[in-house]
Amino acid sequence: MLLSRKKPTQVKPDIASSFYFAAAHKQPVVTQQIYAPSGSQTLKGNQSKRFTAQVAAPATATTADKVLSNHATILADNSANLAISLYQNMAKEKGAENILISPVVVASSLGLVALGGKGSTASQVKTILNAAKVQDEQLHSGLAELLTEVSDPKERNVTWKISNRLYGPSSVTFAENFVKSSKKHYKCDHSKINFRDKKSAVNSINEWAAKSTGGKLPEVTKDVENTDGAMIINAMFFKPHWDEQFHPTMVDNRGFLVSGSYTVALQMMHRTGLFDFYDDTTNKLYLLSMPLAHKKSTVVFVMPHHMEPLDRVEKMLSKKQLDTWMGKMKQTAVAVSLPKVSMEVSHNLQKHLQDLGLTEAVDKSKADLSNVSGKKDLYLSGVLHAAALEWDTHGNEIDTSIFGTEKLKNPRLFYADHPFIFLIKDKKTNSLLFIGRMVRPKGEKMRDEL
Repeated sequence: MLLSRKKPTQVKPDIASSFYFAAAHKQPVVTQQIYAPSGSQTLKGNQSKRFTAQVAAPATATTADKVLSNHATILADNSANLAISLYQNMAKEKGAENILISPVVVASSLGLVALGGKGSTASQVKTILNAAKVQDEQLHSGLAELLTEVSDPKERNVTWKISNRLYGPSSVTFAENFVKSSKKHYKCDHSKINFRDKKSAVNSINEWAAKSTGGKLPEVTKDVENTDGAMIINAMFFKPHWDEQFHPTMVDNRGFLVSGSYTVALQMMHRTGLFDFYDDTTNKLYLLSMPLAHKKSTVVFVMPHHMEPLDRVEKMLSKKQLDTWMGKMKQTAVAVSLPKVSMEVSHNLQKHLQDLGLTEAVDKSKADLSNVSGKKDLYLSGVLHAAALEWDTHGNEIDTSIFGTEKLKNPRLFYADHPFIFLIKDKKTNSLLFIGRMVRPKGEKMRDEL
């Protein structure tokens, strides 16, 4: 049986179709909300509006000249290590599923747990963040500084909506100091929800996630079974703007090999240009770095030479290995064929964070989150991390001056028609905005042919 799939073709630059697409400079919405169940009541109408106030992340003209504080720099570097450890832990259990997590948002959620915790519950969180020696105030101010910096829309020219909620039991009365500190550092509001009414609770959560992401996350959970403690929920929508656009007229239908026997049809976009590129012939991998607008961040692709499960590559991942690979990249002429991406992924991170050492906050008998309410009556029963990611042809105008020159002769081919890993890396802070993998894109199964 042969799969009906177009063969890779050489992509030629189409100068006439190099249109400019203006980016929408939107303020990223950075909100955190805390919920707790209130008997049999659920938030609706004006109640819901009252607790979904969106706070735009500040952006100033001097951001480019601003240097991160020492503790924010440390936390940025540490969040990258956390990201890879978390990704590898998830990859072991996810099978043929897409993964998408934002390390800086996960770190901020952990910071919120540390803020509400005392004693070993709080210190354990700091250990996971590799910030045991960082003072509490520096931890919270550093995480807030980092997230504000990387989500600056004018500096990075991206759309990034970030919303967070912490749901908890109806007995919780939030302590005034916790409310003030969480609003200051993590943009938190606080409320209650009734988990016993499961259908209403699920609907409320999904409605909030959909609204906070402009409809990009219509469903982040199907149930709230066994939820009798606190639950942190992250809901995000991220859409980057390429430093140079893909050719808008060169988008066609191709096949993506999910496995050797399963192919889906999707739209593939193309462009040829100069990119940082490395062909690791020893490990049979391609690495490609494609800068986003303003060149403050970049998407790094790690893709095997041929279709294969990503297990082998994922075992190799480490911050040191990534630094080694990126150090070997050289500016190279590359003909890139990349799927247009629209993916929505929802992960419950609690078990994975528990595997990384978060054991006290999630243990009903050991958790001390008494900074939240003044009482030792709360534990963490879930960390739901939901994100929507889109990328398409849109970007800045192509530099046509290099077309027809020696620089673009004999380009290498990066044809992403099989599973790959990607990282969205912030150059200024050296943090990872996202890490994920594309193994099963949206698309109809292609028909087999004799």
